Amino acid sequence: MGSRGQKRTESVDDLPADKRACSSLEFKPSSSNSLVQNPISLLHTANSTSEAREGDMDTSSCSASSRSESDDGDKDSAYGSCDSDGERRSNNIMREYQRGRASVDHGKFKRVLSSLSQRGDQSGTLAALTELCELLAFCPEGSLSNLVVDSFSPILINLAKNEINPDTILLSLRAITYLCDVHSRSPIFLVGHGAVPTLCQRLRAIEYLDVAEQCLQALEKISREQPYACLLEGAIMAVLTYIDFFSTSVQKVALSTVVNICKKLPAEGHPLVMEAVPALCNLLQYEDRQLVEDAITCLIKITEKAQNSVDVLNELCDHGVIAQATHLIGLKCRTTLSTPIYSGLIGLFVKLASGSTRAVQTLFELDISGMVKDIFSTYDLSHAIAPSQVKDGYCGQVHEVLRLLHVLLPALGRNQNVQINLDKQAFFSERPDLFQKFGKDLLPVLIQVVNSGANLSVCCGSLHVINKFVYFSKPEMLLELSRDTNISSFLAGVLSRKDQHVLIVALQVVDILLQKKPDIFLSPFVKEGITFAIDALLTPEKRSKSSLRRCSSSQLPNDSSQKIATRNALGCMCYAFHPPPASESGTCEIDETSIPNLAEHIMKKYFAALLNHDKGTDILHDLRSLASSLNDMNILSMDKDTPYSQHEHMIHMILCQIMGKVSGREPISTFEFIESGIVNSLVNYLSHVEVRDRCSQINYMERRFEAFGSLFLPSEEKEEFPLSVLVEKLQTALSSVESFPIFLNHGMKLRNSYANIPYGRCTSYPCLKVQFIKGEGETGLSDYSESVHAVDPFVSLAAIELYLWPRVRLHINREVKDKDERGCTLSQYLQDMHSEGNDVYDLHLNTVLSNLQRFQEDNTTLSCKFISRNNPGVIKGCSETSNNSVGNKQSNPSTSSEGHTNSNTGCFSNEHTTPKLLYYLEGEELDRKLTLYQAILRQKVKEEHEIGGSAKLWNQVYKITYKRECRQGSSNGHYQIVVDKLKNKDRMCWQQASFFSSVLSRLVSDLENPHVHDILVVLKTLEGINRSQFQILSQKNIHAYAQGRIDNLDNLRAVVSAIPQNEFVNTKLTEKLEQHMRDPIAISVGSLPSWCVQLMGSCPFLFGSDARCKYFRLAAFGQLLSQPQSSSSHFDSRGLIARGQNSGVVPRKKFLVCRNFILESATKMMDLHARQKVVLEVEYDEEVGTGLGPTLEFYTLVSHEFQKWGLGIWRDDYITKLEEGDSRILISSCGLFPRPWSSRTNSINGVEFSGVLKKFTLLGQVVAKALHDGRVLDIPFSKAFYKLILGQELTIYDIHLFDPELGRTLLEFQSIVERQKYLKSITGEDSVVGVVLCFRDTSIVDLCLDFTLPGYPEHYLSSASDPQLVNESNLEEYVNLIVDATIGDGISKQIEAFKTGFNQVFHMSHLQVLSEEELEHLLCGERGQWTENELLDHMKFDHGYTASSPPIINLLEVIQEFDHEERRAFLQFVTGAPRLPPGGLASLNPKLTIVCKNSGGCTDSDLPSVMTCANYLKLPPYSSKETLRVKLLYAITEGQGSFHLS
Repeated sequence: MGSRGQKRTESVDDLPADKRACSSLEFKPSSSNSLVQNPISLLHTANSTSEAREGDMDTSSCSASSRSESDDGDKDSAYGSCDSDGERRSNNIMREYQRGRASVDHGKFKRVLSSLSQRGDQSGTLAALTELCELLAFCPEGSLSNLVVDSFSPILINLAKNEINPDTILLSLRAITYLCDVHSRSPIFLVGHGAVPTLCQRLRAIEYLDVAEQCLQALEKISREQPYACLLEGAIMAVLTYIDFFSTSVQKVALSTVVNICKKLPAEGHPLVMEAVPALCNLLQYEDRQLVEDAITCLIKITEKAQNSVDVLNELCDHGVIAQATHLIGLKCRTTLSTPIYSGLIGLFVKLASGSTRAVQTLFELDISGMVKDIFSTYDLSHAIAPSQVKDGYCGQVHEVLRLLHVLLPALGRNQNVQINLDKQAFFSERPDLFQKFGKDLLPVLIQVVNSGANLSVCCGSLHVINKFVYFSKPEMLLELSRDTNISSFLAGVLSRKDQHVLIVALQVVDILLQKKPDIFLSPFVKEGITFAIDALLTPEKRSKSSLRRCSSSQLPNDSSQKIATRNALGCMCYAFHPPPASESGTCEIDETSIPNLAEHIMKKYFAALLNHDKGTDILHDLRSLASSLNDMNILSMDKDTPYSQHEHMIHMILCQIMGKVSGREPISTFEFIESGIVNSLVNYLSHVEVRDRCSQINYMERRFEAFGSLFLPSEEKEEFPLSVLVEKLQTALSSVESFPIFLNHGMKLRNSYANIPYGRCTSYPCLKVQFIKGEGETGLSDYSESVHAVDPFVSLAAIELYLWPRVRLHINREVKDKDERGCTLSQYLQDMHSEGNDVYDLHLNTVLSNLQRFQEDNTTLSCKFISRNNPGVIKGCSETSNNSVGNKQSNPSTSSEGHTNSNTGCFSNEHTTPKLLYYLEGEELDRKLTLYQAILRQKVKEEHEIGGSAKLWNQVYKITYKRECRQGSSNGHYQIVVDKLKNKDRMCWQQASFFSSVLSRLVSDLENPHVHDILVVLKTLEGINRSQFQILSQKNIHAYAQGRIDNLDNLRAVVSAIPQNEFVNTKLTEKLEQHMRDPIAISVGSLPSWCVQLMGSCPFLFGSDARCKYFRLAAFGQLLSQPQSSSSHFDSRGLIARGQNSGVVPRKKFLVCRNFILESATKMMDLHARQKVVLEVEYDEEVGTGLGPTLEFYTLVSHEFQKWGLGIWRDDYITKLEEGDSRILISSCGLFPRPWSSRTNSINGVEFSGVLKKFTLLGQVVAKALHDGRVLDIPFSKAFYKLILGQELTIYDIHLFDPELGRTLLEFQSIVERQKYLKSITGEDSVVGVVLCFRDTSIVDLCLDFTLPGYPEHYLSSASDPQLVNESNLEEYVNLIVDATIGDGISKQIEAFKTGFNQVFHMSHLQVLSEEELEHLLCGERGQWTENELLDHMKFDHGYTASSPPIINLLEVIQEFDHEERRAFLQFVTGAPRLPPGGLASLNPKLTIVCKNSGGCTDSDLPSVMTCANYLKLPPYSSKETLRVKLLYAITEGQGSFHLS
C-alpha cells in the first residue's frame, strides 16, 4: 500500500476499503421482495426507489457524478446554456410527442379493454394485464378520461376478487394502483365499484405475500382521496392485522393508509377505530422512527375526536395509550421524534388528562413528574415560542409541557367544583405521596424556569402551576418543600417584575403561603424583601410603571390591527393555557384595582406590625455598618498625612469581616446583600483612589486589586474565603435587579422594502416610517415635514444626518429641493457639500463616496451589517445574492467593513465628525451611538419590560424633531478631546503597570440601574482574579522571597485552584440573549438591543459558551452563516449550521488541489478566495471524490504540513515524531508557539524570515477560513498563542504556558532581582552580600550565562557582536530582554503577519468574546471520546442493521476498545477529519450511519467502505468480533490517501 501522498497504482476495485468518494448509486434503500420479475415491475421499483431514496436517506450526495446545481453554477460549463427559444422548441416537440403517443395509447387501451372483457384463456388475460400495466406506467398524468377509468375499474376489481391465479390477481391489483397514479379521480370510480371491500378481503385472508403487498399499495392510494369509504369498510384493521409479517418498507405503506384515514376522521367516527388502538400502541415499541411517528399521529387524531367523551378517553387509557407512549418522551428513548410529533405526543397526554381522571392517575403512577423534570433540565428554554407563533397546529414543547402540568392539577376558580376537578382532588387526597413527589420534582425546576429569563408565556404558565400546587398542598407538605427551595427569594424576584399577569399570581402565592403557614414564611418574606416589594406596588408612581397593557403584544399574531382586535382574548396571558368559556368574551380577568387591592390585603393582614417600623433585619444592619466603615476608611486613605500602609491594613481588616459575613454560616438574602451597599462600597474601594500623580493612583489601585484578590487565595497567615460564594451572591443579585428589555420579532415576516433614507436601496427587512419635524424656535433650519420617509432602521443617526443636513440648511434649501426633484444622488449632494468647503464632511468624504459608489454599482440586493463601539447595536456581516460582488466586497479589507475602522450601517462614520443636529423623539433626546431602531426601543422599554414585535412598531409613523447643535459647546468639545487624551495616557500607564488594565477596562458605563453597574464591576474584578490567580500568587511569592519570608526558590511555585468559568455565567442573561439571536430580524440584519452588544463587549463571561459562539458567528458572518433557511435546516446544540450542510444563501466554490503540494495549493486557494464570502470545497487531482469528506481531510493535511519540523515558524525545542516520507512532526504537551526571530537575522539554516512571514499569513487565512466555513483543524496551538489571537497581551507569567522550564527560571531570576531591590531600599547600599544573590547556591556569574536567547544561540539579545556575561548588575536587563524576545519583539512580526492573513477573511476582533478554551474548541473540535450510550444515541443504523444486530454490537465494543490513535484513524476514515466537530457525535450532520454491506462472495473477506461526505459506513456482517476488528483496523489504516468511487 502506497503512502497517502502518492498516487495509487491499484484499480478502484482492488482498493482495500473502497475509499471514499460518494456516489448517488450508494444511496439504495432496502426494498421489499420483487413482486413479479418483469420490466414493468422493475420500472415501478426504480421509480419508488428514487422516491424512497430522498425520504429515507438523511445524507447528501457529493460525488463528482452527482453535483448540485448550485455547484455547477460556480464552475465553467463546457456545454453552454439553453436560451429561451431553444427551451420553447424543446417543449413544443415534447408536447407533440405526447399528443401523438396519447392517440396511439388510446387505441391500445381499447384493445386491452376488449381483451379483458371477452374473458378469454388465462394466458390471454395475463398478456392483456401486462400490456395494461405497461401502458399505465408510461401514461402521462391526466391523460385518461373518466370513461376509460370507469370502464376498467369493474373489470380489474372483479379479477382481483374472483380470480384464483395469483399472477392475474397481482397484475390486476397493480393496474388498480397505476390507475390511481395516472388519474386523480380514479379512487372515486374504484370505490363505487367496490374496490375497498375487495382489497380488505384479500388482506384479511393472506394467501400470497406479494399479493398482500400490492393490496396495501393500492389501498394506500385510494385512502388518500377516499378515507371515509376505507373507514366504513374496516380498512384500518385489515392493514394492521398482519402488519408484523411484512418488511419495514411495506409496514410504512400500511400505516400510511391508517394515517390517511385518521387525519380525516369524522367527528363521530372514533368508535370505528377503537379496535385498532391496541395495534397502534404496539407499533410504538418499534425502532423505526417513521412507523412510530405515524402511529402517534393516528392516536393524536383519534384522541382529538374523542376528547369530549370521558368513556372513550378512559377506554383509550385502558388500551394502554399512556402506558405504551410515555417512554417516548423520556431522555433514555432511542427513538428520536421530530419536534412537531414530540409536541403532539405531549398534547395527546394533555387531551387525555383534561377529560379523564384515569389518565391523570396513570400519568402520576408512571412518574410523569420525573419525566417532565428531565425535559426541563435539558431543554433550551430560549427555544420556547408563544402560542400565537405555533406552526402546523403544534405548540412549542415547553408550552405543551406546561399545559400538561396544568391539566394534571385541579382547576382553580369557577371550575373548581366541576366533577373531574373534584375527582382529581380526591385522588391526591388518597395518594399524597404522588402529589408530594410532583412538587418535590417540579417546584425547583419551575422556579429555575422563571428565573432563567424565559419568555412571558412560559413564566406565566410556570407561575400558575406553582400557584395550583401551593393551593392544594397541605401545610406540612409546604414546610418540607420549603427546606429544599428558597421560595421566598424567588417570589421577591418575581414581584420586582412589571407584567401584571406575573404580579397577580405571585401575590396569590404569597397570600396562600402566609395563610397556611404564617409562622414559617413570615420571617423569610421579611428577610428577602417581599414586604418592600409589596409596599412598592402600593406606591402610585411605582404601580403605574409596573402596569403593562393587559394583552402583551409578544403573544399576539402580528397580521393587522383587525386581527389583533379579534384575537385579543387569545393573546391575553389569562387564557394562555386554557381558553375562555364560549359564553364569555375573553377579556382580561385583571382590572386596574386587582393588584393594589390584593397587595393592600396582604400588608394589612400579615405585615401590619411592620407598617410603622423599620423592616430591616439584624444582618442588614450589620452589613450596612461594614459598608459604611469601608467607605469611611476609603475616604480617610486619601489623607496624605497618614501612611498608606496604615489605612490599607484597616481596610484589609474590614474586607475580611465583610467576606466573613458573606461566606459565614448565617445566610444572607439577596435583598439584604443588595440593600446593604456592600457591592457599592467594594466598587469605591477598587476604583476611587485620589492622589496627585496619576500613575501612582493606578499603582495604588493595582495594589488594592491584588490585596482584594489575595483574600481568595490560600495563605497560612489568614483564612481563605471561597470565591464561589461571593460570585454566587453577585449572580443572584444581578438576576434579581437587572431589567434588560426583551424585544422579539417572531411575528414579523421578512419582506423586501425600499429605504430612501439615508442612501436609497432595497432591504430584505421592513423600514421604519419617520416624519422629520423642525423643532420649535429653530430659525436657521428649514422644514422637512412634507412627507413620511422610509428609513433604514439599522443605520446610525450620523448616517441619517448625512442625508438630512443638506436638505434642512436654510441657505441651500431651495437648491436642494430642486436637485431632489431631478433625482440627484446622495454622492452628488456630498460632492456639493465638499465644494462648499464644509469641514464636517471633509474628514470621511472619500470613504463615504467610495462606499456609495459600490452600493449604486451593485445591481443585487446587498445588506451590510457592521459592529462598532460607536454603533453597538448593529452587527457586522454581509448578505449577497450575486457571486460577482463577493470578491469585490472583500478585495480591500483595510478599508472594508472588515477592517480596523469603526463603521456603522451604510459605511458612514461619525467618530471624528462634529454633530450638526440633535434629534428628539417624544421629547427625549436620541443617543447618537444607537441606531434608529435601538433608539425607538429604548423609548418603549421605559414603559414596557417585554415588547412584542407587533405590526404597530413597523406601521406607526414616528415624528422625530431635529434641532441645530449648539455651537457654544466647542470649548467643551476641546475639553473632551483633552480628557480623551488623558484617558489614553492613563490607559497606557495601566498597560505598563500590569494586567490590571484588562480586568477593569471596557466596562459598561451608561447603565441606568446603578446596582447593575456595581455588580458588573465586582463580577468583572472577580472574574479577572479567577483567571489571573497564577500571576497574583506568583507576585505575592516573589514579594515574600524579596522580603526574606521565603528562602527556597522551590517555594515560589504557585499552585492555584480556580473555580470553573461557568460559575460566572448568568443563566437569565444567557437565555435573554438566546431569544434575541433567534429573532428573525436580528438574524437577518444582525440587529440586537444595545445592552446585548455592550455586555458582550465588556463582560462576555456572563454568557454561556454556546451563546457566545452563536453571537460570534452572527457578529462575524451575519445572516450568511447564521440564518436558517428553512424549518428543516439542521442546527446543533450551540445554534451553528451543522458541518456538511451549508445555507442555501452562501455560495460554494470548488478548488482543485494536489496531494503532493498541499501548502502550495492552500496558498493559491487563499489568494483567490480568502476575501470572498464563499464556502470552499476541495477536489483532489486525479481523484473523483468531492464534498465534505475531502474538504475536511484537506484542512487536516494542511494542519499537519504546518506542524513539520524545520519550517522556522514554531519553537523547535519540542519533541519530534517521524512520519511517512521521512518528515518530522513537532509535538509539544503545551502546544505550538511562534519561534522568536531576531530583528538582525534574515535567515537561519536556509529558512528565510520572509518565507516565515508568508507562512504565518497563510496560517492566519487558513484558521479564519476554517472558522468561517465550519471546518476542523488538527493543529495544537498553545494557550498563549490563543491569547495572542484573542488580542490579549502576554507577560512573563504566560511563558510557562508554552515553555514551563523557561517560565519558572525567569520568575526565579525575577525574584532575585526583587530581593536585590528590597535590600537596597532598606540598607541604602550599592551592593549586597553575594550569598543572598545566589541562584540555587550558585552565584549569577558562575552560571556563565551570556546575552543570547536560551535555546537559540544565534539570537543575540544585545547589540554587541560579542555577548557579555550575565551578572548581578545586569540580571534584570537580561530577564527583560528574554521576555521581550520570547513574547514581544521577537514574535511581533509573525503575529502581525498572522493577523493580516486572518483579517482578509473576517476581522479578528470578533473573536474577543471567546475564551482561549472556547476558541480551541471551535477551531479544533473535540477529541474522539465517547461512551456506549453516546454511540447509540448519535448513530443511525439502517439498511439491514438495527441497534441489536450482532455486527453492530461487535462494532460498538471494538470502537470503545480503540486507543487514542486508533480513534483518530477511525474518525478520519469515516468523516475525513481525525477530530469531531464542536458538540461531538451529536453535531455530525448527517448522522454517523452504519449500513449492511452485502457482497456476493465471502463476507469475512470483504472490507468496510465509507462515504465521508455522508458519514456513511458500509460494514459487512462479519461472523465474529475479532474478524471485524482486524478488517476495520486494516481499512482505517491502509484505506487513506485518496478518494475513489466505492
